Amino acid sequence: MKLALIRRQFAATGGAELYLQRLMAALAAKGHELHLFAENWEEPPSGAVLHAIAAGGSRAERPRRFAEAVEQEVAREPFDCVFSLERTLKQDVYRAGDGVHRVWLERRRQFAPWWSRPFIGGGAFHRNMLRLEAQTFDPANTGRIIVNSEMVRREILEHFRFPEERIHLVRNGVDVERFHGGDRSATRKRFGVADDEFLLLFVGSGWRRKGLKHLLAAVAGLETMQRDHSAARFSRDLVDAGDDLPNVPKARVRLLVVGKGRPPAGAPDNIVFAGPMDDVENAYAAADLFVFPPIYEPCSNVVFEALAAGLPVITTRQNGASELIVNDENGTVLDDPCDVTAMMFAICHWASRRMTMDRIDTAPLELDRNVEETLRVLEKAAERKAAAP
Repeated sequence: MKLALIRRQFAATGGAELYLQRLMAALAAKGHELHLFAENWEEPPSGAVLHAIAAGGSRAERPRRFAEAVEQEVAREPFDCVFSLERTLKQDVYRAGDGVHRVWLERRRQFAPWWSRPFIGGGAFHRNMLRLEAQTFDPANTGRIIVNSEMVRREILEHFRFPEERIHLVRNGVDVERFHGGDRSATRKRFGVADDEFLLLFVGSGWRRKGLKHLLAAVAGLETMQRDHSAARFSRDLVDAGDDLPNVPKARVRLLVVGKGRPPAGAPDNIVFAGPMDDVENAYAAADLFVFPPIYEPCSNVVFEALAAGLPVITTRQNGASELIVNDENGTVLDDPCDVTAMMFAICHWASRRMTMDRIDTAPLELDRNVEETLRVLEKAAERKAAAP
């Protein structure tokens, strides 16, 4: 097939861009002709023809201008299938990897301080994104939609009149072998983590959306508990509801934060801010537990990576990847990312079971499975397009 793939900007740490790189490499290996339409892509994937799209304009205007410009550019030559990973105006297949912008704004209001809620989503950028999103989810403009979680499927059906039978679930995929191969000992030594310390791992940029501040609060609370040799600081509401007090970890709890962001001033020495890591598989190997508590994530790749590495995962119901988590088997799903007490309970629970998570079936995590399922959707769209009058 001759495929047009659309993604507006490339960022070295962006999950959607990394996904697209892996997908394009796999599609090219299968002999498909690939054309990438992007505003900015520093290193185009090998085997693809890059079409640079000059959009311009302010932050508020750029998404719309890009959508209009790429529509004109794609129309210059015939493609068997136009596959967009961006909110654009006309495509055969749209992958809703960024979720639903309307729901993201709802989550921001839900978890923001009360005084800031009236101001969220009122700017020109968000108004333009909501209009563009409505056009993308118009069934007259988009043939099929790929979602990476049932959560996003439900959100689309709730807010837009898009035919359910044209929405396809294709979960993310990762290079499982890569995340089996990290060096635990060398990486812990690299970051000054002792063998007997219990290491939590957080991976991601955009820390406000991904709930890092609540994890930092949980780590601080655990340190206080260990110092006081008591669980008395836990919420009495949870205890009164019948929950047992957890065993306070005897080992020192530390946190490794991987990703782009500005560390808070005066961060304690039990927290290590590593910045972005090209060898992130080593971070997973070094850790004992992965904690990722976002307020909104369509389906985060990092959960797939952690599970592939054999780590139990604590995440939130607002993350579509939580659909892979079975409580007490391969992790814990929190109802509220702001519930620091529940997060502390969960960390204590997994610390008491250190390195005892049962091995899981990694087949659902494989990139090859993702590519095959994606390709089937693209082929269906191409067949429908070829048969159209």
